[in-house]
Amino acid sequence: MKARERRYCRLGVMMSRFLTVGAAQMGPIQRSHSRHDVVERLIAHLREAHRMGCDLVVFPELTLTTFFPRWWMADQAEIDSFFEREMPSNETAPLFNEAKRLKIGFSLGYAELTQEDGRLRRFNTAILVERDGRIVSRYRKVHLPGHSEHEPHRPFQHLEKRYFEVGNLNFPVVKAFGGNMGMCICNDRRWPETYRIMGLQNVEMVMLGYNTPIHNAPAPDHDEHSWFHNQLSMQAGACQNGTWVIGVAKGGTEEGVPSLADSMIIAPSGKVVARAGGSDDDEPAADRAIADRTLQLPDLFVAGSSVAPSWSKLSCHQWKANSGRPAQETRKNHLGLLWHVEN
Repeated sequence: MKARERRYCRLGVMMSRFLTVGAAQMGPIQRSHSRHDVVERLIAHLREAHRMGCDLVVFPELTLTTFFPRWWMADQAEIDSFFEREMPSNETAPLFNEAKRLKIGFSLGYAELTQEDGRLRRFNTAILVERDGRIVSRYRKVHLPGHSEHEPHRPFQHLEKRYFEVGNLNFPVVKAFGGNMGMCICNDRRWPETYRIMGLQNVEMVMLGYNTPIHNAPAPDHDEHSWFHNQLSMQAGACQNGTWVIGVAKGGTEEGVPSLADSMIIAPSGKVVARAGGSDDDEPAADRAIADRTLQLPDLFVAGSSVAPSWSKLSCHQWKANSGRPAQETRKNHLGLLWHVEN
């Protein structure tokens, strides 16, 4: 073997990593639904994902409750009833226990109430849970949309700036599930720095959940662009930073407010490889899986990451369009994304 060939084998050994991801689009969660009710729905998703061979399930923003920032509330006790003081809690422990039993991980969005710096703080949070039940990453939403004061002329409020603080954890990227994993939440997806900060940390998959009302009260003429803006922002982030983006909605008509569904999985090329269409639920009380097909995607060839780990991701990742193989497609009632990376 020539020296050049030996060096390549030592520094660029080819190995495969497979990750099957299920994106669990949720139907509406009404105010009357208890945590127990919601956790049972999430467990049902985990079991279906396990049946399909998923390693990881992505849930939406504020998965455990209705989207409460749509209401003006003055009673702090009422506000805090939508927050989780610990994770896992007695109410959410069954989700963690079932995930550990099934050896399947998940990301989950929720309202976090925590004691920090000698005071109570409230964040719009997402966590990443490994297959052994450990929380391996936490993200707190940075780009809070909406307003902070009561605006009674609106058909509904959007008071994230009243109920949450701006996140203080930046955009962390962690080693988990055999790759470099990052998270963001809802409105974060619309800002290029969200993806770029993670891209400079060599992120390989960005998981994000959202609750996006179709009606834009300050600019109602933009309502028709809701689907376009949703897809555009995630496609741009994926393509510009060479990363998978898993965008998952809680959609449908929740407490009288229609919200965007249209969850999707986007490849590092920017191509939407799977999506769940529609703006509401076919069955109002039911959750719908993100899509009805499983795709085997083109290979992502990682060249040089072991040689020059300080390179940005775009510098050391190259696409092999199809590796001479067409994408394979099989019909299923829940999306499984086969993420195949060679490095």
